[in-house]
Amino acid sequence: MADNVKGIKALVGSRQNKNHKFMDQNVTIQKLTYAEVMQVKELAQGIENDDAKGFELLKFVVRKGTQGGDDLTDDDFQTFPLDELSGLSSAIMKHSGIAGDQAAGK
Repeated sequence: MADNVKGIKALVGSRQNKNHKFMDQNVTIQKLTYAEVMQVKELAQGIENDDAKGFELLKFVVRKGTQGGDDLTDDDFQTFPLDELSGLSSAIMKHSGIAGDQAAGK
């Protein structure tokens, strides 16, 4: 095998990252894993007209889809503009291969 070719097992746990503008700064977003996508779909069921459930889903996506996101507290989320958080969440879902309406259970 060539030096730059890896077996698929060597890729377990790795993430594909890219930069995304959030509040005029670059943050690193990462693709959600299959398990996380399934959690998104589960959380998205029945959230129509339920802002609290929608915000919980948004926090989950941002926590799992950004480097350092797991360190964010619920209070931290209260300090960000909602449109910026929504845009970040949408970018993470798009980067992960799921559309916004698909994630919202529509």
